[in-house]
Amino acid sequence: MAAFLYRLGRLAFRRRWWVTLLWVAVLGAVGFGAVKAPAAPDTGNSMPGIESQKAFDLMDQRFPGAKADGASARIVFVAPHGEKVTAADNRAAVEKVAHGVAGSGQVAGAVDPFQARAVSKDAGTAYTTVTYKVKADDLTDASKKTLEDAVQQARDAGLTVEVGGNALATQPAAGGAAEGIGIAIAAVVLLITFGSLAAAGLPLLTAVVGVGISIASIMALASTFGLSGTTGTLASMLGLAVGIDYAMFVVSRYREERARGHEPEEAVGLAAGTAGSAVVFAGLTVVIALAGLSVVGIPLLTKMGLAAAGAVAIGVLIALTLIPALLGFLPRAVLSRSARRGGKAKEGSEHNGGSRWARFVLRRPLPVLLACVAGLGAIAIPVTGLQLGMPGDEAKSTSTTERRAYDALAEGFGPGFNGPLTIVVDAKGTADANSTADTKAAARTITDRIAATKGVVSVSPPRLNAAGDTAVFSATPATAPTDEKTKDLVRTIRAERPALESATHASFEVTGSTAVNIDVAQKVQDALVPYLAVVVGLAFLLLLVVFRSLLVPLKAAAGFLLSVLAAFGAVVAVFQWGWGASLLGVEQTGPIMSLMPIFLVGIVFGLAMDYEVFLVTRMREAYVHGDRPGQAIVTGFRHSARVVVAAALIMMAVFSGFVGSAESMIKMMGFGLATAVLFDAFVVRMALVPAILALLGDRAWWLPRWLDKVLPNIDVEGEALSRHSPVAAVPAPDTASERESARV
Repeated sequence: MAAFLYRLGRLAFRRRWWVTLLWVAVLGAVGFGAVKAPAAPDTGNSMPGIESQKAFDLMDQRFPGAKADGASARIVFVAPHGEKVTAADNRAAVEKVAHGVAGSGQVAGAVDPFQARAVSKDAGTAYTTVTYKVKADDLTDASKKTLEDAVQQARDAGLTVEVGGNALATQPAAGGAAEGIGIAIAAVVLLITFGSLAAAGLPLLTAVVGVGISIASIMALASTFGLSGTTGTLASMLGLAVGIDYAMFVVSRYREERARGHEPEEAVGLAAGTAGSAVVFAGLTVVIALAGLSVVGIPLLTKMGLAAAGAVAIGVLIALTLIPALLGFLPRAVLSRSARRGGKAKEGSEHNGGSRWARFVLRRPLPVLLACVAGLGAIAIPVTGLQLGMPGDEAKSTSTTERRAYDALAEGFGPGFNGPLTIVVDAKGTADANSTADTKAAARTITDRIAATKGVVSVSPPRLNAAGDTAVFSATPATAPTDEKTKDLVRTIRAERPALESATHASFEVTGSTAVNIDVAQKVQDALVPYLAVVVGLAFLLLLVVFRSLLVPLKAAAGFLLSVLAAFGAVVAVFQWGWGASLLGVEQTGPIMSLMPIFLVGIVFGLAMDYEVFLVTRMREAYVHGDRPGQAIVTGFRHSARVVVAAALIMMAVFSGFVGSAESMIKMMGFGLATAVLFDAFVVRMALVPAILALLGDRAWWLPRWLDKVLPNIDVEGEALSRHSPVAAVPAPDTASERESARV
């Protein structure tokens, strides 16, 4: 592996014009394809295998005139203080809105609240529900303007009017200005790390190229593979982060080889053969983690994971080819100022911060180990209270009309009104000549039984389809959609199904947004263990080949579990318990997003293995070249600690940019990822890992002889490169402090 990448790096250096033009051509080609590609079809966010999705599909089949996932708007009217919406003037204003929006061509129906009894008991609040024939993304500007004009007329009449639903909801940008600040911080970190504008700008430039190619490819293939607009979000986030990191590692190793006296072409080859090998296997671990998202069985996750895996793969290819080519154009510009002035470069100096920290840990491995485990364990304690759900309008800012509509309905009609359950009664299997009458009788029996269930405050009359074989009605819980009691209610209603099916000879299923969120949370929870087993198992095998050790991969997996549990604990403490929530602009606490565990585990595992590979491969390289275990740790930190710290700071800066989003789910994701990188890079990899390796000594690199013979030798340490360059090997300790560390 190292020898092949060595030759590839030198080839890219010599043919730098061709390599650079090739990448420019690829970017232009995929960009042209993205512009010319047809718009991606709206495939929706289906969740196969859950009851609520089956019920939605059944409604689409049996009620073809109205799509179950069509857009909707719930217009909430609140009378001025001391007045009622039933007063003549207020009533006229409300009815005018209902009749006005009903005339739009895309509207399937708009209910008069006074005819539908959609008025609160105190007559202070009323609502009308507008349903559309198309999905929210397909609504025309004319339909939206008709709705907005009608709402404004009611406001002009003196009513407080808010609009819930998804008809007018907007999707805020992922990070906005804060995301730009994150990228700016990354640039500053690079500049401080390298002390050269060229060296700092090179990783940013190539990362942007990689993300551009990735996003353009996703857009070009969107129609073919049914990729939605959200598919590229994860690819953009990770592509930028790992693209900067991978390029930075290669550039850093190039500067190190130049400091040893190598000519530019030779230094590029050695950097590609050593740091490039680490990049390849670090990228493979990330790809495994992201591709493993397909295990969950949620199409949206599968597409996002594979798209992000493709972005990471492009980042690896750019680091191995485009970076060496660009170094050919800037062989001296990427060096530090002292090196450019003709002085001796100080890459990997013996007395840098990394080596001093490593010696500190080597002197106190057990206290450091215990402090890391105790600290992360304490932060992880809130995980025991983790509640999964899907935050809705209640989690949005109070500046949005959706949040204000949610609050008005909860105050006027009760907390459960915002999350009604939809029950679909299917009597087709037992239909006969009197099927309509049988369906009505079955629906009535099921409605009465559910209405009598504890926790249900009201049910609507059942509505039959044209064929008379299916009925639909809603049940309003007494508790909020994200309340644990609502989840228990859904389970209770479903537990009554066998008895009701036996009595009515008709089946029923529970759906609605509340039931969907409950089912998705359960599906993700059930998939988490198999996902971890697949991803960690494959990564263990990969690291076993890379490090040729049994204990190092086990230590890497254990450290990852500690960091991810601590990150989960921090997320629960802030977003569920509300600790410090106001500092992040979180206005409403609640359950953690259902998909958060899978996302966090997958992304953080890949990034954690990045730091593991980059740091420990330098230790392994030094150990293979003759260093004692203690000195190998010092050597690894001397050469890699600064770059790993910079890489982690860049990751945190990029992810922290998403904390500035107005969308609570994006804010939660950004905080969780930034926190996980903080714990994994600075606690686990920089403290826990050297402490464990120091305690293990030579045993850390132990491998059974029979397994050593079976495993392929991929030479990630670059041992074969010593044949290409006599000075490529890691020098033996030659100072008193280094010899002292070598005896550890």
